[in-house]
Amino acid sequence: MAKTKIAPAKSKEPTTPKARSISGVAEVLASVHAKAKVLSEALPYMQRYDRKTVVVKYGGHAMGDPALAADFARDIVLLKQAGVNPIVVHGGGPQIGSLLKRLNIRSEFKDGLRVTDRETVEVVEMVLAGSVNKEIVTAINTQGGKAVGISGKDANLMRAKRLERRWRDPTSNIEEIVDLGFVGEPAAVDPHIIDVISNSDLIPVIAPIGVGPDGETLNINADTFAAALASAMKAKRLLLLTDVEGVLDKNGQLIKSLTTSEAQALIDDGTISGGMIPKIESCIDVIAEGVEGVVIINGKVPHAVLLELFTEHGAGTLIERRRRKSGARESQ
Repeated sequence: MAKTKIAPAKSKEPTTPKARSISGVAEVLASVHAKAKVLSEALPYMQRYDRKTVVVKYGGHAMGDPALAADFARDIVLLKQAGVNPIVVHGGGPQIGSLLKRLNIRSEFKDGLRVTDRETVEVVEMVLAGSVNKEIVTAINTQGGKAVGISGKDANLMRAKRLERRWRDPTSNIEEIVDLGFVGEPAAVDPHIIDVISNSDLIPVIAPIGVGPDGETLNINADTFAAALASAMKAKRLLLLTDVEGVLDKNGQLIKSLTTSEAQALIDDGTISGGMIPKIESCIDVIAEGVEGVVIINGKVPHAVLLELFTEHGAGTLIERRRRKSGARESQ
């Protein structure tokens, strides 16, 4: 029985140099046109934020990833070039913990919160206003921006008071005030220095350190610091970069947008729980004080800031006072 010869399958790839060249040019043009389309679609969003203030709280594991840090820095530079006034407030908890461990300084915890004594607050200021702040400044400058690093102590930007935390003993039911040491909360904001910096070609990068009533250094939670600054600046947006996607429903699915009343309802019914509660309550307060919207974003997503501000669908969970008539999830 004769064997049937099977002809080799014809390649779909261009077979001649000229054909391959034409195919390569077509691919390049398609890529260029796709990029042009993205830029064109971003124009309305750029116009919405032209000369508007956007406060970005930068923290979480994104700070420890060199690639994500470079993406973040590039995004901030692009915002400035596009006419937006970005203000960066950063955290640094892991870096503080690492240096305390290296220095063999043990931290005491009360009700799950670190007690910041005088020795610890010196390390906190060294890390936040020093190494971490300058790393972010350098990253932005490397991408072509002009960043300036300051803390809340500069020009009395952030006056603070000691944070009092009440705790109820579950056994005796007796309530007591937990002394957290040199931990503060915002008391008054003087944004003059930020206005001076932002009205130039400079980008402010701020360490969340405040000055107490007696001139003492007080460590302030970065989310709280950014929220107080956004309120004082009447910012268009407050972006909170975190290690989670945003607010999740009971099925673990991302909720793309919420009104403040809907967010409160999710707290009341237990959908929002744990450490997300104070974050959302802070968002609600900030919006009540004049910030148009707050967005909780996963900072581990490359270019998360640009996706939120310059695309139709945004990133993370947007919280606003009321829902737009169109119901669309847009950054406006």
